[in-house]
Amino acid sequence: MSTPGPSIGRGRTALAERVRMSLDGVRRIEQLAADLSAPVVADRHVSRDYYLRRLLAVGDALALAIGLSVAATASDAVSFSSHGLWALATVPGWLLLFHLYGLYGHDSRRISHTGVDELPGIFHALLVGAFATWGYFQVVPPAKVEFLPILVFVAGAGMSMLALRALIRHGAVRLLGPERVLFVGSGSSTGSLIARMRAQRSYGLEPVGLVSDTTSSALPTDIPLLGELQGTDVAAVIAEHRIDRIVVEFAGFADEAILQLLRRCKQLSVKVSLLPAAFGVLGTSVAVDHVGGITLLGVNPPVLPRSSRAVKRAMDICGAVLLLVLFAPLLALVALAIRIDSRGPMFFLQDRVGKGGARFRIVKFRTMVSDAEALRPDLLALSKSPDWLLLDVDPRVTRVGRLLRKTSLDEIPQLFNVLKGEMSLVGPRPLMLEDHHRVGEEWARNRLDLVPGMTGLWQVLGRTTIPFEEMVKLDYLYVTNWTLWGDVKLVLNTFPIVLAQRGAN
Repeated sequence: MSTPGPSIGRGRTALAERVRMSLDGVRRIEQLAADLSAPVVADRHVSRDYYLRRLLAVGDALALAIGLSVAATASDAVSFSSHGLWALATVPGWLLLFHLYGLYGHDSRRISHTGVDELPGIFHALLVGAFATWGYFQVVPPAKVEFLPILVFVAGAGMSMLALRALIRHGAVRLLGPERVLFVGSGSSTGSLIARMRAQRSYGLEPVGLVSDTTSSALPTDIPLLGELQGTDVAAVIAEHRIDRIVVEFAGFADEAILQLLRRCKQLSVKVSLLPAAFGVLGTSVAVDHVGGITLLGVNPPVLPRSSRAVKRAMDICGAVLLLVLFAPLLALVALAIRIDSRGPMFFLQDRVGKGGARFRIVKFRTMVSDAEALRPDLLALSKSPDWLLLDVDPRVTRVGRLLRKTSLDEIPQLFNVLKGEMSLVGPRPLMLEDHHRVGEEWARNRLDLVPGMTGLWQVLGRTTIPFEEMVKLDYLYVTNWTLWGDVKLVLNTFPIVLAQRGAN
């Protein structure tokens, strides 16, 4: 047998080398395709936050220009032509200041982030910026500007920032679509959280699926099961379903498994929200603490200090007096309309349960016929809600009463209850006696550690659309996590809810 010559051997070697290089090229292409397939989610997520941050910055720059126009219009000492270019030169500095106060990073970390939550940061940043701007105009060529026009500029810019930021966030949800959310875990709280996300469309969240233990008795049935905790590649699920955020419930998870999941989500730039096992006792005032590198969650003490109660009472008195003065002409018109529309008294009095179980009589404008209470038992069978008498058309409601209920004007007389100390501007829901007896759990009765309120978490999050058990939990969370700023936020959030007539009965 003849052996191949050197040229033939070299040819075979070259051919084998070319084949190997071709195979390597195919492998590289396959690997590249595999590498690119996962970051599709990351790119989508990053671009979403990327565009939102820049849209907010553009809105803030526009708000500063509006503030400058307001100052130039309101003050003879400031003119847009002479000071405008010098003022516009400060815009990058303002945006940097807003960035230092974290006004562009909260949306990527929090779900329920609104303009009201940003009020302290915006106010403080504008205050610091006002002094810096005043100093700036003492050294630049145009005539010196007094501090009062600077305050007018800051006030105009601040109100414009709040309005524009709300519009931008609302428009971003419409333009970019809601965040697609994957739930990971097998705890009992996932179902409730999914229901709240679907009920509150303003959060801009779309529950997509669940990765959970199929043996869990608390498994929600109204969301697709996309895999089991054991044996499912969560990263693959994220890529396949274009997930923007995952919500992880601690129950049923080992610490190492959670850490591995968080590391993988960080690589994919997917946002993560953790749902603690003890979420029922945690509220908005939880503080993150550190002891030697170990993270702790600090909650408020179970008893509200006397000083806090005094501050809350002072806010109630001042707020009630101010609102009664502002609404005095409207109160007279409503009272006259009720008298003309139907027979009966102007006010409706009803026994409610107050602080510590004490009874008091709540005051409202009458919105129904005079014998409405006698007709109530017959209408309960037609109620859309098992918890409240909720009808599309209640035959007991008068023509004026229907308008008062839609606008919540019937509740203004409760300000007299606030002045008497029987109610507060913000607090738990004032329940009727029969509803109070339905609160069976001992811990839930702690909701009456504070006086009932005209508004509260139950009012802001859905009013009559919230089930009774959820309302009790919200009241308990409010009482055990009370803060003065929390009351201010609830009052500010109540106005758009009332104007939108969401959940009105």
